[in-house]
Amino acid sequence: MSDETIIVRQLTAKDVGEASELVIRVFNEFVAAEYSAEGVEEFHRYARPDALRDRAQGNHLGLLALVQDAIVGVIEVRGQDHISLLFVDPAYQRQGIARRLLRRALQISGAVGPGPGEISVNSSTYAVPIYEKLGFRQAGERQVVHGIGFTPMVLRCSDLPGKC
Repeated sequence: MSDETIIVRQLTAKDVGEASELVIRVFNEFVAAEYSAEGVEEFHRYARPDALRDRAQGNHLGLLALVQDAIVGVIEVRGQDHISLLFVDPAYQRQGIARRLLRRALQISGAVGPGPGEISVNSSTYAVPIYEKLGFRQAGERQVVHGIGFTPMVLRCSDLPGKC
């Protein structure tokens, strides 16, 4: 897929339903099995359309990747330094969409201030290899909070070309 066919833009209120549906669908397919029932319920609450909209109006940056007007990827960054969501439709995985979303999020976060120096994520077991390909490194042992299991990971911006 060429870069020209992928559009990355900011999440708007009209997008939250479709974005939420994508996030929950991909979560259910690839991640939910590693969570307890409490964790699945907690994640579903976090990914609801109203929750996405409320966070976007606060200190979260939401970006979408679109192909022919269909949402195929979602990233949400809390503040300037923590990825809270990064999901790509299975039909579009392994095509650089997560990398494009991350790159654009880092450009925007660097544009609104001096940049965070590093960006963190609490990765599901499934996504650890994906984040490693994006340059993240494990920053602690696997943890479980509210039934959600995750591995803390960090990307140091000084390791990236152009910094963030």
